[in-house]
Amino acid sequence: MKTALIIGGCKGIGRAISERLAQDGFDIIATCRKPGLDSDETAQLVQNHQRTFTVLPLDVTEAEAAKAALWPYLEGEKLPDVIVYNAGIARDNLFAFMKQNEWADVMDTNLNGFYNTIQPFIFGLLARRSGRIIVITSASGQVGQAGQVNYSASKAALIGAVKALAREIGKKGIRVNAVAPGVIETDMTKDLPQDKILPLIPLHRYGKCEEVAAAVSFLAGPDSTYIHGQVLAVNGGLVI
Repeated sequence: MKTALIIGGCKGIGRAISERLAQDGFDIIATCRKPGLDSDETAQLVQNHQRTFTVLPLDVTEAEAAKAALWPYLEGEKLPDVIVYNAGIARDNLFAFMKQNEWADVMDTNLNGFYNTIQPFIFGLLARRSGRIIVITSASGQVGQAGQVNYSASKAALIGAVKALAREIGKKGIRVNAVAPGVIETDMTKDLPQDKILPLIPLHRYGKCEEVAAAVSFLAGPDSTYIHGQVLAVNGGLVI
């Protein structure tokens, strides 16, 4: 039975990924900070596809606690076939006015969280000689955005991490790729000024969470077996 672990899998893009991979035949393990309405709704979506759903409470910024929560899944039969890193926050501000905590909070979640939750799996994946790691980065990490120096830096760093990790472990049969969404309809983007943003997007609309999930589905599926160390853009032409 195939299993997918989605770090940050109970809301927005993460929820859409959980549902899509369940539709693809994966049992789902999804992390969130605290179980509640979001995880309950995600569980129902997954179960609608006759797949099992496990919610795993953890904070990606707390290294030891995160590793302890993930411990049962780090090796053996419970080791996931696909691991998706989707945890991320934004604390936008012009760099001149950016507070240290606005920088640190974004780095702790977006970048350090990647290390805290993905690194513990590497030895198990190497021993099994198979697996897929898919990291959700951002168009902001490809070109940079004013007012998002912290966010852009963290997402660009994830792209670098994906490419370096792909070189390290690809020969052991583990494929590592990234998906870089543009402006997607989520709680994070609901207050953005559409009149200023839409003219920058050739398709002249925001993307949908399901469109990002479809890209993850492709990278997790049988048609992407020779794609490795790449960044798949889902941005409506925002970055060309």
